[in-house]
Amino acid sequence: MHIIYLHGFNSSPQSLKAQETARWLQQHAPDITLHCPQLSPHPAQAIAQAETLLLSLPADTALIGSSLGGYYATALAEKHGRKAALINPAVQPYQDLLHYLGPQHNPYTGEDYLLGDEDMQALLAMRQAVIRQGKYWLWLGTADEVLDWRLAARHYAGQRQSVFNGDDHRLARWPACLPALFNWLSQAD
Repeated sequence: MHIIYLHGFNSSPQSLKAQETARWLQQHAPDITLHCPQLSPHPAQAIAQAETLLLSLPADTALIGSSLGGYYATALAEKHGRKAALINPAVQPYQDLLHYLGPQHNPYTGEDYLLGDEDMQALLAMRQAVIRQGKYWLWLGTADEVLDWRLAARHYAGQRQSVFNGDDHRLARWPACLPALFNWLSQAD
């Protein structure tokens, strides 16, 4: 089995959740291959990178997406009929990121870049108005300081959701979620 982990805005494969996921798999499920690409800071390029990787892997490859990566994972899961686990996913990043327009710095990679209107348009073009039932498991923290968890809960209504009272955007409980998550991902549809 293959899993693609898509990191969030100004993040990287070195993020704590990505590293926790990789460590857990090495210890408990070494037969699962984790792919965690460094995504472009520009959404059109990021989704193209992720889709190219997804299409190069077996048809049962699943997705994990954190924050903005959850938005990308949803677009790919809908387009290609894949399962996706979403950690505090962005639902409307084309609005949420408007106040970040302009010069940006990724603290993980050291990359400086310009976030522009064309990036917001690319995000808007990825929007999924209708969500396929039974393909998602959301992991939400009610104390998320970055995104309003209730927007994701409503947007993905009817999908499996684990809501952690008092947990934040980082989702400190993530390591404890991994056994159940990988059990779900490995089940046939």
